Amino acid sequence: MVYGAGDVRVENVPDARLVESSDAVVRAVAGCISRSSFAPEHRHTPVIVGPPRGARTRGHEPARTFAAAGLRMKPGAPCAEADAIGTGHLPQRRPAEAARKDLTMKHAKLGNLDVSRIGLGAMGMSTAYIGPGDDDQSIRTIHRALDLGVTFLDTAEVYGPYINEELVGRALKGRRDAVVLATKFGLISHTGRGGLDSSPASIRAAVEGSLRRLGTDYIDLYYQHRVDPDTPIEDTIGALAELVAEGKIRHIGLSEAGVATIRRAHAVHPVTALQSEYSLWTRDPEPAVLPLLRELRIGFVPYSPLGRGFLTGQIRSAGELDDADFRRNNPRFSTENFDRNLRSADEVAAVASEVGATSAQVALAWLLAKGDDIAPIPGTKRVSRVEENAAADQVTLAPEQIDRLDRLTPAAGDHHNEEQMRMIER
Repeated sequence: MVYGAGDVRVENVPDARLVESSDAVVRAVAGCISRSSFAPEHRHTPVIVGPPRGARTRGHEPARTFAAAGLRMKPGAPCAEADAIGTGHLPQRRPAEAARKDLTMKHAKLGNLDVSRIGLGAMGMSTAYIGPGDDDQSIRTIHRALDLGVTFLDTAEVYGPYINEELVGRALKGRRDAVVLATKFGLISHTGRGGLDSSPASIRAAVEGSLRRLGTDYIDLYYQHRVDPDTPIEDTIGALAELVAEGKIRHIGLSEAGVATIRRAHAVHPVTALQSEYSLWTRDPEPAVLPLLRELRIGFVPYSPLGRGFLTGQIRSAGELDDADFRRNNPRFSTENFDRNLRSADEVAAVASEVGATSAQVALAWLLAKGDDIAPIPGTKRVSRVEENAAADQVTLAPEQIDRLDRLTPAAGDHHNEEQMRMIER
């Protein structure tokens, strides 16, 4: 069914996978389809709109594809101009769908820093998943996030390296004051030392480069990307405290730091936030780190909250990943672990079906239910995905559903490869 501008729902489809064809027409409306919810309880005639005018297609393959799925096509009608078509009445939009247009994003507190409780990670716009992305598409995604009330953007000098900060800087021209901008240092040495480098001299060089690339005179939240074992944390935080005093940064953050390091750092200067991996299938912070953060009133920023896409249920085989995709080196996506880990994704999908939301929204809602001092930063470079993720702000899970998700089948394999795991404090 087509409900209006950019709002298409595919309903009563015998096999939802049939609408995931890579054909040109499918790609032309993928932004609409990706925001769809498959709702077999609604008995309407499904409709899919055709490509924008002028889009090229290959013969009549799209028509055959959708006919096989029991769908009708309306040729030549772009999503933005489509009117409601079909039989029966139009059902009420679900809260998660309406949130994209009608509701305001709730906020979280990271220490004394106010942020939207769902942020946007920019890394994948420039690197890691399938190589360099489409900058224009990524900038549209950032702008759409801002329009939806996402005020918390995350990047790092190492993403690219450097080009991701440049991309974010271009996207924020004229809108800098609307966001809390976070970036990171420490994985690149600016002193010629090599390896991890959080020495005061390297930090000084790093912050000047980030300010220049981001096109700003201050950074809201500046993280140490990984703890440098060769530089005392007191020296690192001391250098950052000087940057706070100079107005070049406003808040200090750590990433993947352990309990002892967090305590030592916080004793030198208040730490605003810790960014570490945390999701339905990465629970490492729960036993010791999260209680300490609550004790010290430090906010928590989970990265990879969707398990690098696995928990969305959209990836069903390791063979679907591009050869350049960094997940091919991730143990959880390995041949020996992939099929076992599908069970976790399917358990999330079962809850999503009950809630009337997507698996991604459920995974984010579970994190949000853990406290108002948590702000996950799901990454994407697509408008449709940022809309889907932002709508998780309006998804409410029942206590029984949260309990089931708490007991999700544990993931098989570490969440990073061996080299990366060595840089994480336990």
